[in-house]
Amino acid sequence: MPAEWETHQATWLAWPHDSRDWPGRFGPIPWVHADIVKKITWGETARLMVRDAAEEARARSHLERHGVDMAQVDFRRIPTDRIWTRDSGPIVLRRAGPRSSRAVAGFQFNAWAKYADWKRDALVAERAGRALGLPLLPVERGSRRVVLEGGAVDVNGKGSILVTEECLLHPAVQVRNPGFDRRDYEAVFREALGAPNAIWLGKGIEGDDTHGHVDDLARFVGPGAIVLAREDDARDPNHRALSENRERLASARLQDGSRPEVIDLPMPRPIAFKGLRLPASYANFYVANAAVLVPTFNDPADRVALGILGELFRDRSVVGIHALDLVWGLGTVHCMTQQEPRP
Repeated sequence: MPAEWETHQATWLAWPHDSRDWPGRFGPIPWVHADIVKKITWGETARLMVRDAAEEARARSHLERHGVDMAQVDFRRIPTDRIWTRDSGPIVLRRAGPRSSRAVAGFQFNAWAKYADWKRDALVAERAGRALGLPLLPVERGSRRVVLEGGAVDVNGKGSILVTEECLLHPAVQVRNPGFDRRDYEAVFREALGAPNAIWLGKGIEGDDTHGHVDDLARFVGPGAIVLAREDDARDPNHRALSENRERLASARLQDGSRPEVIDLPMPRPIAFKGLRLPASYANFYVANAAVLVPTFNDPADRVALGILGELFRDRSVVGIHALDLVWGLGTVHCMTQQEPRP
């Protein structure tokens, strides 16, 4: 699995259609989505999944009014349950060498072991691979297909992978693969993703509907560098979890035995809606070919986060995406996107 900053052929997304995912706040969502598509198409194709011709027409209308370069939008008639393409979309693998090839990792998807409506999303990776003419490589352990979401892992493309114990090893909450232990997952990372060196963090952030996805707290920003969310307010429940993760990274090793450089990324102030803590985090950014898309929350820390990421990604524009409405759906920019690496 290549690192996210390696050159993309395209980015996969799904057009938002279910207002129940943003109860009472769906109105702005297509416009936020259009803004994300616009910035992705500065440097690559956006493969946009729609359910049917009517939905494609609605999406075209929003995108055209938003000034999107429509020559860079590739519509695909692939129905989805939700738009969180990071988790249900195609994880495209690449084999290097004189006969370079690509394939889609055939992980199973079951809506984070939490929701009942996932049957369409479970077919997205296979359908996307078929559309691209890429083989699906079923990922199995024993006699079972392995359940794994894209937001649960982050790789440096050199053999190291970031994951959390809360998401993958909790014995009772949202258990993706009953009976799996650390060795089972590490075998999957090694054999299916080419990442034999797993760096295990502890808990994820508060309000995370996925129960600990790593893409809300820690991300590779280079082969040897990791940004880690930091919460300085000791009264905030995130403070203890993120401090413990910082201690873990202090003793972590990369695939070559070296220690990673760890860069602090601030957290926005807590955001709640109707009494529910939302998973607002700057770590949920997406690295596209021409831009790094960073969720922003009308918070004083917005400009700090943009500045830190701007220093780390000097080869592309770092731009903010207004995500106060988007996060009400319990995800933001990285959750919506899945890169398709260039052959």
